[in-house]
Amino acid sequence: MSAETSAAADGEDAAVRSRGSSFYAAMRILPRPRREAMFEIYSFCRAVDDIADEGGQPAARLDALEAWRRDIGALCGGRTPSRPLLGLQTAIEQFDLRREDFLAVIDGMEMDVLSDIQAPSFATLDLYCDRVASAVGRLSVRIFGAPPAEGRELAHHLGRAFQLTNILRDLDEDAAIGRLYLPREQLLAAGIFTTAPNEVLASPALGKACAPLIDIAAEHFAQGRRIMAGLPRATVRAPRVMAEVYQSILAGLAARGFAPPRLRQRTPRHRILLAILRYGLI
Repeated sequence: MSAETSAAADGEDAAVRSRGSSFYAAMRILPRPRREAMFEIYSFCRAVDDIADEGGQPAARLDALEAWRRDIGALCGGRTPSRPLLGLQTAIEQFDLRREDFLAVIDGMEMDVLSDIQAPSFATLDLYCDRVASAVGRLSVRIFGAPPAEGRELAHHLGRAFQLTNILRDLDEDAAIGRLYLPREQLLAAGIFTTAPNEVLASPALGKACAPLIDIAAEHFAQGRRIMAGLPRATVRAPRVMAEVYQSILAGLAARGFAPPRLRQRTPRHRILLAILRYGLI
């Protein structure tokens, strides 16, 4: 590795560390080629997510996402992309990452650009989770070395479990930018007849609307544990750490409830370290 490449990798490590310590901790237990490939996937996801969340005209953001589609098509087709993406190209070639999974992530981000999602149907929410989370899982399990069929199933369940946990954790942050990912069916069942984010979050029935999503996420976690129990330990060390961290967040949300003030749930550092010891070093 050249000095320039090493410096870039160190900078990427710092960026990942500053944005998500649990992800960084989980990925650090991987062998270096797999770890560096995962950091490339993380950087891609952050780049397209930032496009979806930044201000400005939707047309400009759609153009930026389309530029990523062209570059991913070039990388996966053995052509030269419009910008230097050597690290991502290496990851794609080394682990045979699939173009359709990258494009699914971009399609998910486009859903946020086309309209501020507010109380989607459950089917639309599930599609969103598949694109922005389970598709990332499908890329990741190829890097981890999981068997294809079991890996796809694991990505399906853990991707949805992680994303639903994020949705429940980030209700206030999402409402601040005009978004609400709670399914319309659950709002109506709880007796909430508005889809305006701030009005939903002020409702005393918010906890009732969130409870089914907690149960669904918990079931996805259970299915993920079942799958990981049958896979070679080396292929599921990182997802086990991430699952333990996210399960602790979900449990904290259930215990905290959803009445204001909703303090943000974080995983204590010692829980992350214990998960690393349990799954990464033992």
